[in-house]
Amino acid sequence: MKILHLSDTHLDRSDAPNGHGVNATESLRLMLAELRHQRDVGAVVVTGDLADDGAVEAYAALRELVGEFAAGLGVPVFFTTGNHDERGAFGKVLGSGHLGVDGGDCAETALESDAGERAAVTTVGGWRIVTLDSLVPGEGWGSLGEVQLGWLREVLRTPAGEGTVLAFHHPPVALDHPVQRLFGLRDPELLADVIHGTDVKAVLTGHFHLQLLGFLAGVPVWVTPGVVNRIDLTAPAGTERAVRGASATLVELGGATGPLFHTLHARDPRAHETVHDLGEERIRAFIEARAPRD
Repeated sequence: MKILHLSDTHLDRSDAPNGHGVNATESLRLMLAELRHQRDVGAVVVTGDLADDGAVEAYAALRELVGEFAAGLGVPVFFTTGNHDERGAFGKVLGSGHLGVDGGDCAETALESDAGERAAVTTVGGWRIVTLDSLVPGEGWGSLGEVQLGWLREVLRTPAGEGTVLAFHHPPVALDHPVQRLFGLRDPELLADVIHGTDVKAVLTGHFHLQLLGFLAGVPVWVTPGVVNRIDLTAPAGTERAVRGASATLVELGGATGPLFHTLHARDPRAHETVHDLGEERIRAFIEARAPRD
């Protein structure tokens, strides 16, 4: 099965350029237009930071744009939360985050928790797609928590026909980079313990706005680059440069060599233009202000 994996759309309530001069909605339109020629796709997955400020209007625009695109392919679409998202607005517009071809909620089962975490399960072509909620309100880093991990453990006790794909926002892997180390998934070893020896074949994440492949408990973990922009790691150490250019991933599951991951880039005439360029001092202050405190 093929999955089109997008992340970090960062839509706001207006179809207009943001503070950095990037129109997030236009970036999404451009990316979807470039993906229209893909064939034999089984699902579309969007892993968080859907809305830049959690506005209902942003989720409504996202549902219309991505939902129409997925319906054109005749496939369901799966959304997860990210650190910029708001669970109440997410649920109001997207429900469980699992939408069928007809636009209705298609989740087979969903987590019910006091925190309102958005986690759900749907089977597509024998593949079980599990979306998780790594959002920690008010924080840039992520966590899955005991309740969600316990629920996932129970889900995975029964293998799926083809295998399981997990999708959530914060990567449980990171390069030796201060921003990535701080803002990824906290306590990834807890997730590793849950998925070890199960039928999980791939973990799909976003958040870092760049492409990255690693492993957790022997399972491939893929970080897809962002739709709104991407991070350019050729910048000097200790700094951060974001550039224009919407990207997505084609994930091919199964077969003798799967899963396979291929990055797809929109043909943007302004690609690679700098969106922001933050120096060492600003990055250091940013990290110090947001470091988790026990």
